[in-house]
Amino acid sequence: MSQLFTTPLGRDSTASEVIEGVDLSGRRAIVTGAGSGIGVETARALAAGGAEVTLAVRRPEAGEQVAADLRKATGNDAIHVARLDVADLESVRALTARWQGPLHILINNAGIMMPPALERGIGGHEQQFATNYLGHFALTLGLHRALAEGDGARLVSVSSSGHLFSPVVFDDIDFRFRPYDALLAYGQSKTAAILLAVEAQRRWSGDGITANALHPGAIATNLQRHTGGLRTPEPYRKTIEQGAATTVFLAASPLVAGVSGRYFEDVNEAPRVRTRPTQLGVPGVAPYALDPANAERLWELASDIVR
Repeated sequence: MSQLFTTPLGRDSTASEVIEGVDLSGRRAIVTGAGSGIGVETARALAAGGAEVTLAVRRPEAGEQVAADLRKATGNDAIHVARLDVADLESVRALTARWQGPLHILINNAGIMMPPALERGIGGHEQQFATNYLGHFALTLGLHRALAEGDGARLVSVSSSGHLFSPVVFDDIDFRFRPYDALLAYGQSKTAAILLAVEAQRRWSGDGITANALHPGAIATNLQRHTGGLRTPEPYRKTIEQGAATTVFLAASPLVAGVSGRYFEDVNEAPRVRTRPTQLGVPGVAPYALDPANAERLWELASDIVR
């Protein structure tokens, strides 16, 4: 196993600190779910660095207000809004068909968390898997050519420590045999998000594309609307500015140039763990989430679904 990638940054670092001194002029970025939460802060940091940023959001009218606020805050007028519902393949295909020219940064940030009842989305698949993984897989696949034109493009997949609750259960991804469990379904979808980066690294490194996944930390956002709000004790929480730091680091920092196929948290690569940590704040990534065979199998399965 390769040595863990470490940085002088940590859990208290903010997106502004990560982007300080980084020049993203001429770079083009897409951030999904950039209408609220850490997606907005991620977009703000990239725009502050000079990037041209597209906010890919479900409600463009709300996105336009966010874009206006970000233009004013950053002095960067190259902030655009595009409609994207990652739970809808037609919406994904419409965005990828409209995109022209190179893409340098793709941040798969949008997601849902733990709807209490079993819901089904793309192709009849369990909704969290469909939204958090399948929609982003289709988006990433559809933008591959643009990323290949990006001369060192970066793919960033926002996962979660929730992946530690479940591998991808290939024999029953959609809970057709098991009783539905919202947490296990969420964990499975976030494991899938990591595996997306692992396999993209293997397939696309020859195109100069790097791909990494991350856990942003425990941040109070709209993501917890089905869980009654964030339940993580206060000492283990992060601000939105801190929560966006690892994403922005992987998307823009020269420190991580050429590093690919890994999982980060607190702006450092996370160690592999053999059991789920019982103590809050302990970093770790499950081996099944980085397993090349799992990554390849999931990619092939998803290709058949979204084709």
